[in-house]
Amino acid sequence: MQQLTFIKPGTLEWHEVPAPRLGGPGDALVRPVAVTTCDLDGPTIRGETPLSLAGPFAFGHEFIADVIDVGEGVRQIRRGERVIVPFQISCGECDLCRRGLTGSCRAVPKRSMFGFPPAVGGTWGGAFSDVVRVPFADHMLVALPDGASPTAVASLSDNIPDGWRTVAPYLGESRDTSVLIVAGSGHSIALYATAVARALGAQVDFIDTDPARLALASSFGATAVEGAPPQRAGTYDITVDASARPEGLECALRSLAPGGVCTSIGIYYNDMTPLPLLDMYGRGVHFFTGRVNARAIIPAVLELLGAGKFDPAPITSDVVPWNDAADALAEPSMKPVFVRD
Repeated sequence: MQQLTFIKPGTLEWHEVPAPRLGGPGDALVRPVAVTTCDLDGPTIRGETPLSLAGPFAFGHEFIADVIDVGEGVRQIRRGERVIVPFQISCGECDLCRRGLTGSCRAVPKRSMFGFPPAVGGTWGGAFSDVVRVPFADHMLVALPDGASPTAVASLSDNIPDGWRTVAPYLGESRDTSVLIVAGSGHSIALYATAVARALGAQVDFIDTDPARLALASSFGATAVEGAPPQRAGTYDITVDASARPEGLECALRSLAPGGVCTSIGIYYNDMTPLPLLDMYGRGVHFFTGRVNARAIIPAVLELLGAGKFDPAPITSDVVPWNDAADALAEPSMKPVFVRD
């Protein structure tokens, strides 16, 4: 089969590799039909992260796929079904999975996920492949609702749930809830968070320096604020740090109202990143950081989509033919989706 392989920063190549087979009764084999990039993929391709991502490895981890075969123990998923494939591997049965911590499943090695090298996420294959083996298929795979466009929701594997979790759990019935999104690095996640917050009735301010992203945020009904994040942007019930920069994190934390909630989706590779702890202590705020537990959140996102309140389609920046992926990924683009004929 054909597999898009990360060789080194700046180099992706299509390689002929053996197709995976069912490894157990709970496995499924799927054929990706729409694949999109995570906000981390661009920096990875360009070699802009300090992680040692040594190739070759199968690339891609956000995708919609068709089920082409299932193991004899699979009961909920059928051949021919179109499904959402969460990027993290999880069993659904261990104590952490049952608590919704599907990104920390005990049944597999730490950080197990599609589309990364063995040292980071294991040897699970990548989304830019003709066939992907999915373990724990009855738990992992989620049927794509009828009428849902794969190009609009390909990011349900990761970035859409990541945006949802920063705002939705903390928004109640009040339409006076204020949200600050400090953008800059997690490009699509910041916009998904904005769209979800607006869909749930919140007032949103969106800080960024990129005109295109500011315009998209405005189209969702947010107030666009162009420029670098100030030390404090105001007082907000909920803030989101999608900047991956210390000054953006500081802005998000110092801008919280008493009892407010800040979620940081950025990866801070420096363990000594400063936090304004005394300021946070004085207002009794809540701070969350870490990877999204994507599989646990997907049903809630689908409920919002089904209600017609949330439309992620405008965030898709380009729709690209499958065979053009290697060349297109070398060019910066916020949220391209790669589709098979």
